[in-house]
Amino acid sequence: MADISIIIPIHNGEKWINSCMKSISAQSILKTKLKIEIAVFNDGSNDGTKQLLDEWAKYFNSNGIKFILTNSPTSRGVGAAKNGAVKSSVGTFLCFQDIDDIMHENRILLQWRAAYSNHNALIGSQISRIPASSTPRFVHWANTINSLQQKLQIYTSNGPTLLMPTWFCHRSIFEKVGGFDETGHGTPEDLIFFYKHLDLGGDVHRIDEKLVIYRYHEGATTFSIDQKKIKKIQLEQLEKCVFPHWERFTVWNAGKSGRKFVRSLSQTTRNKVIAFCDVDKKKIGKSVELYCPIKREVLKILPVVHFKDAKLPLLICVKLDLTNGEFEKNLRSLNLIEGIDYILFS
Repeated sequence: MADISIIIPIHNGEKWINSCMKSISAQSILKTKLKIEIAVFNDGSNDGTKQLLDEWAKYFNSNGIKFILTNSPTSRGVGAAKNGAVKSSVGTFLCFQDIDDIMHENRILLQWRAAYSNHNALIGSQISRIPASSTPRFVHWANTINSLQQKLQIYTSNGPTLLMPTWFCHRSIFEKVGGFDETGHGTPEDLIFFYKHLDLGGDVHRIDEKLVIYRYHEGATTFSIDQKKIKKIQLEQLEKCVFPHWERFTVWNAGKSGRKFVRSLSQTTRNKVIAFCDVDKKKIGKSVELYCPIKREVLKILPVVHFKDAKLPLLICVKLDLTNGEFEKNLRSLNLIEGIDYILFS
């Protein structure tokens, strides 16, 4: 029985295998008495992935680290690959690793200590990027949001507040959630898993050290995710977990994003929207007519008020860190409590 299983899905990852495996072989936890195994699911690769994995399997097995390789003749998607790797493993704890990323030497040891103390927590970490200049706003957000925001800022375009390539958890979390969605390519299986975990009363915790080097490249799985699916899933979560507790609310953003958001709401929730708020003087004091071309009818006519005059709570459809700090400054000026007075959806 292994203590920790490193879970690696891979599809045509030939160019990343050596750097990823070298980082695993350098883990400080290997100097302890804990038993580590590596479970890899080769998801229909047609490059040199299998040959390289076979070589690394020989290396790890000869060094007393069990290497489990499952080869699928066809690609079934990331969710199915992760599930396949987990099912082939036996570790009490699961360490999820993307083949194009690199572990810092203390990653597994530090996350295992945190997960050992809290079997109900999904453990993440801070990240660094390769190239270092890529997605700076995203990296800053992921590395700095506080423990409360990790459970609140779950409706932004950034996805789960704990980045999937840094996840580590007790196996019971995977079993309670029921594994990853296997719908296939384009599905945000990590976001679906994350929401289910929270719905089940699961906890989240981030190790405030940069334990994973998160590689940015054009072939990354992130770019294959359907943004419409993400928004649909996020909206369904809002409709289920937030809006039933709000009698009325204001939408911050009278522009395209805010209008699209209100149109997408269920009729019951749309009836709770009382106004838009904005900072644009050209919009304030006017009304917005929301027309549905499919139904050929006006869904709602809403006034636009200044953000300081908006009735709480607020559903904010403004992206963070895009206005040189002006939006954040305006929001802070209201002295509101996130999660009670407002929710971010951007």
